[in-house]
Amino acid sequence: MRAEKQILTQEYLARLNASPYFIVVNYAGLKVGHLTELRHRLAQAGAELHIIKNTLFRLAAREAGLADLDGTLAGQLAVVTGQKDISLAAKAIKTFGAEFDKPKLHFGYLHHQRLDRADLLALADLPSLEVLRGKLLGLLQTPATQLVALLNTPATQLARVLQARVDQGD
Repeated sequence: MRAEKQILTQEYLARLNASPYFIVVNYAGLKVGHLTELRHRLAQAGAELHIIKNTLFRLAAREAGLADLDGTLAGQLAVVTGQKDISLAAKAIKTFGAEFDKPKLHFGYLHHQRLDRADLLALADLPSLEVLRGKLLGLLQTPATQLVALLNTPATQLARVLQARVDQGD
């Protein structure tokens, strides 16, 4: 393999090892301006989009310990990687695809587990990790709030009865 191809393969491998996920999209027919806009939206979601050479990416994926990607890498493909939440990146791609009818989600991997197009669309529909954490915290706080109210109720009622007794005594 030529030195340029080895460098490119090592670059792909470094991106795969640095990211907990990657999403492969087919960008065929997407104009440069739209591709730039997609990159901007993905950057806001904490992700990057890189155009790949299919054969070299296949080699890098094999070196990263992923399943053989033969037959799945065909056409004009790009890879989205990132350090943040995969659902944010999938949501950015999905909303962009709804607006411009491109790119098309192909498949992805999350912690060495393959995700099909349907899985990626399901992830895109999930709320962000911060929203889910907030909901979980709310669920955890609700029983404690109810317990405090329950424990305070008898004391409050007793105080009202005593106050009523004092008011009658005057």
